[in-house]
Amino acid sequence: MAGLKLQDVRKNFGTVEVIKGVDLDVEHGEFVVFVGPSGCGKSTLLRMVAGLEETTSGRIEIGGRLVNDVEPRDRGVAMVFQSYALYPHMSVYDNVGFGLKLAGTPKDVRDAKIRAAARVLQMEHLLDRKPAQLSGGQRQRVAIGRAIVREPDVFLFDEPLSNLDAALRVDMRMELARLHTDLGATMIYVTHDQVEAMTLADKIVVLQGGIVQQIGSPLELYNHPTNLFVAGFIGSPKMNFIEVTVDGATDDGVRIASPLLASPAIVDQRQGMAQGGRLTLGVRPHALQLDDTGPIGGVVTLVERLGNETIVRVRLDGATEMTAALAGQREVALDAPVRLGFTPADAHLFAAGGKRL
Repeated sequence: MAGLKLQDVRKNFGTVEVIKGVDLDVEHGEFVVFVGPSGCGKSTLLRMVAGLEETTSGRIEIGGRLVNDVEPRDRGVAMVFQSYALYPHMSVYDNVGFGLKLAGTPKDVRDAKIRAAARVLQMEHLLDRKPAQLSGGQRQRVAIGRAIVREPDVFLFDEPLSNLDAALRVDMRMELARLHTDLGATMIYVTHDQVEAMTLADKIVVLQGGIVQQIGSPLELYNHPTNLFVAGFIGSPKMNFIEVTVDGATDDGVRIASPLLASPAIVDQRQGMAQGGRLTLGVRPHALQLDDTGPIGGVVTLVERLGNETIVRVRLDGATEMTAALAGQREVALDAPVRLGFTPADAHLFAAGGKRL
């Protein structure tokens, strides 16, 4: 296995620049997830690493070797796509080993690699079946097995779970996490699902418009988002935002006010504050709790009872709503007035340009 290094990597389609100077270091054995909304450039970036898209400028190194002009088959990577792309007339055994057969790998070596991959993926009992006899999750395991037998330096996954139903995606996420631990492999994974990113990644790369917004561990991005975009994208339900102004300082932090707040709130922040300054307040739904004296007041418009928690939507005025994720099974009625509060340390403040203070 090997690491991956991107230096000022750019990609143009004609006059349109879609990847705008990406720098990234992936250590040997890391599980790195590219995440972002549709059209942000994450799959294009992955395809550039694989050699399926040419690099307009910049350097891509795999294991310390420059691979910009190296053919995909010679880069030491194996890619698993959203589509399983299995041969329907072949058995699982033959599908997994087909690339090795084309490469002229001796039959005994090929057999050993196929069976070793099957053991890792717990699909030894499936080797004689055809793809039509498999579930979606089993087919995806076959596609992953086809990558494993190549023994690549870097595994590349392009939204491999998107075709699976919700329950199966959870199971496959756990299998991928186990596979990463078992193989100790370097893995790059693309998804638009931030829950997948949070649960799988050692390191997350958040992309928007071909630009890296932030790189860090899942909890770094969750607890210390660098800007409004990252704060709103990472976390489920997404962070609440309202416009506020600085109303003064206290021993506990800065006091903020807004026509949307029932009363001023205190935020644990002391730098970059100017009286009357306009900011954006961000509070995660799980940081909110019912509080008869809390600064957030409104009317309940939606209640989702999930058993372990209760999701409540509260309308502050005609257009603005906030979401609270309350622990446990709470008795909250539709159209009832409620007040919500939060601790000063759980709030985030963002400057006018979107940067977190």
